[in-house]
Order: sequence, then C-alpha cells, then structure tokens
Amino acid sequence: MSPSRSICIAATLGIATVAAWLFARFHTPLPWTLGPLLTVAVLGMLGAPVRTLPLLRDAGQLAIGIALGLYFTPNVLRTIASLAPALAAGIAWALLLGYLFYRLLAAASCAETPQDHATAFFSAAIGGASEMVVLGERHGGRIDRIAAAHSLRVLLVVLVIPIGLQWAGLRGIDLTPPGPEQFRLGGLLWLGALGLAGALLLRWLRLPNPWVLGALTVTLVLTGSGIELSTLPKELSNAAQLCIGVALGTRFTPAFARSAPRWLGTVALGTFCMIASSTGFAWLLATAAGLHWVTVLLGTSPGGIAEMSITAKVMQLGVPVVTAFHVTRYVIVLLATAPLYRGLMARKRIAE
Repeated sequence: MSPSRSICIAATLGIATVAAWLFARFHTPLPWTLGPLLTVAVLGMLGAPVRTLPLLRDAGQLAIGIALGLYFTPNVLRTIASLAPALAAGIAWALLLGYLFYRLLAAASCAETPQDHATAFFSAAIGGASEMVVLGERHGGRIDRIAAAHSLRVLLVVLVIPIGLQWAGLRGIDLTPPGPEQFRLGGLLWLGALGLAGALLLRWLRLPNPWVLGALTVTLVLTGSGIELSTLPKELSNAAQLCIGVALGTRFTPAFARSAPRWLGTVALGTFCMIASSTGFAWLLATAAGLHWVTVLLGTSPGGIAEMSITAKVMQLGVPVVTAFHVTRYVIVLLATAPLYRGLMARKRIAE
C-alpha cells in the first residue's frame, strides 16, 4: 500500500470517528453509522480522497454478525419458528415492491432495449447491492446505474427510518436482551475465531455476504444451544458500525453526484414510496402476527441486513425478529431475482 493511500485511509477513519462522536453528542440515531456515512459521503462527492480498506468493512460485518447471533437464545428461536407465515409474507412483499419499483424505473427511463430493462430490474430488486450488480452485469445491465441505485436506496432508508422513529419516540419498545450478560475476554476471542471460521467457510463456498451470515450462523448455533461465551463490548459494536458506515460512504464519488440526475431522482422517489407503503404493510402484518409494527417495519423495509439489524440493535426494536425477516428475504430474493427476470423478459417477447 502506498504511503499516500495509507494517509488517506487514516484521515478518513479519523474524520469518521470525530463525526460519530459529534453525532452521539447531539443524540442522533445510529451515530456510529450515520455520522461516518454522511460525512464520508459528502466529502467523497465533493472530490475528497476518502478511502477505506475492504478488510475493515469485512471485520465490521463480522462483528455485527456475532452481535446479532447473540440474541438467538433457545426461547427466541422457538418464538421465531412460529413466525414462518409472517416471514413468508415479508418475502412476498419484497418481491412485489421490487417489481413495482422496476416498473417505475423502466417507465421513467423509457426502457426499450434489453439493457434498459435489465438495468431497471436489477436496480429495483430489494437485495444485496453487490449481488444485484453482479446479476445485472450478467444479464446485460449497466452496472454503474445499478450500483448507484442501490447505494442511494440504502442511504435514504438508513437516514429516513431511524430519524423518523427517534422523532416519533419509537425506541426501546421491543426489548430482547442478548443471551450472554457477562464479558469474558477468552470467550470473546473464541467467538471471534469461530465467527471468522464460519465466514471463511461461506466465502470459500462462494456464498453471498459471508462475513455477516457466516458469523451470524455460527453465533446463532452457539447461543441457541445455550452456550454463552461472552457478550460483545459496546465499544467493539461501535467500531464495527463505524467501519460499515465508512464503507457505505466511500461509494459516493463525484461521478455518482454527476450521474443521470433523472435516474437518481426516480430512485429517490421510489425509495420514499417504498418506505411509506412498507409502513402500512408493517401495521397490517404486525396486527395479524401479534408483533409490534415498528419491529415489522424494520424487518420489511427496503434496507439491507446489516443496516436494519444495526438500527434494531441500537434502538432496541426486536433484533432477532428483524434479523430473521432480512436473512430469509435476502436468501429468497437472491435465488429468485434472476429466474423472475428471465421469465419476465420471456413474457415480454411473447407479448411482442
């Protein structure tokens, strides 16, 4: 690594840490995520050489995966098993939202060619950004627009929902304490080693999002079996959130700010519509399933696993249920998106 790059990385992390501290002082929701995310994003779009290391992002996701897995005690697992119908409804809702969002993007961009439709479809899918970029490129879509759409969607969801919930006083209303209550250094080291092993196994198998899902799976199995090694220190959780916030912020560059204003405007409009409609859907599903509607909103919102689960953790809003919604949705949407696109394009050809 060149000295200049090392200096840029150190400066970015230093600025992000100060931003997180200031956001915390002003009692902003998710200060250790939003502070670094917004500050680095603004600096990046202004042309500042903000940088990070993929290793830091991976480490942050690993820590978050472990933190989430600690909530899945045997009692919680029994509760979640009874929520299968609600989880299925959440998956169906995500697929419907993605389809409607695709129709909006396709209409706004006057999609005619296969490339236009692939770009709109994989930009609209409510799935992991990197996975949708890969699938979109494989089907002939424009990866720059797909990446920009997912970056903007995640940014808006991470901003609007936590700030809206804090403004409405909706936090600490669905408490689920993590299983372990005591910090043990030896136990934490074992958690880290086992979580890393799970992440590396998923990475070796070329499964998506291995750093979160691998660590989450290993810790979930341990906690669900009644094995309590250690709790995760708050300082480590904050550092993980900072790394994830910085990684998200570095996606925003001057090229992003200049790219297709109408496209980004349509993505923003569609994201706001999805948040609003998800609020109504969450209230209906929560009423039917006997859950708190805010927990269901976090679980069915068009955000990502890490971001929405962090929101649930920091704001004490039903972490296991939110995580279960997002993990099941993530897997099914990832498996279903490409076949659904091919089926849609086949129907379009028949209709023509």
